[in-house]
Amino acid sequence: MSDIQSHAESGVYKQQGFGTPLPVQGNIGLLIVDFVVGFADPKTFGGGNIAPAIERTVHLLAAARRHGWPVAHSRIVYAADGSDDNVFSLKVPGMATLTEDHPNSAIVPELTPARGELVVRKTVPSAFFGTQLAPWLSQRAVQTLIVAGAVTSGCVRASVVDAMSHGFRPLVISDCVGDRAIGPHDANLFDMQQKYAAVMTLDEALSAIEKRQA
Repeated sequence: MSDIQSHAESGVYKQQGFGTPLPVQGNIGLLIVDFVVGFADPKTFGGGNIAPAIERTVHLLAAARRHGWPVAHSRIVYAADGSDDNVFSLKVPGMATLTEDHPNSAIVPELTPARGELVVRKTVPSAFFGTQLAPWLSQRAVQTLIVAGAVTSGCVRASVVDAMSHGFRPLVISDCVGDRAIGPHDANLFDMQQKYAAVMTLDEALSAIEKRQA
């Protein structure tokens, strides 16, 4: 998308009332979507800007732990016997190889969950669908949900839309989400910011949170 086209389209969205700011409010939680070995590997499901997004998320996770925010991780995990194969694995057959014990389904070592952090297993894009994520966050009175993970145009977007649908205020960290192709990454960041979420860099988000707490 050219800068001229992007500016023109942003004007249309603004004129129609999209893109209203969504400030950080209330208790904060962190969701890290599908940063697993298979999505870190360009030969499997990775590529694009996923690797640098994982590197930035190391710093985000450290900040969340310092602040004592509730942290949740998601993994794609299918049954080894194929009993829960679905439309997602039909469209992307390789997804069905992400079984509980397959190395590609493991969360990357640098983001290994700590004691007390939730790990949800899913067979669809959204980390909320058919999981205990929403009640777990609600029990911890989370209002603003920071989102990192992969991929921006798929499981991240689906999780953000469901987070908003559950009443959470999504804050997508633009340098902590990644996609195997930059075009879908950029387009979906733009679209989520216009309709469903706040979008900030990690530095911007931490600065906004510090100012609110000052």
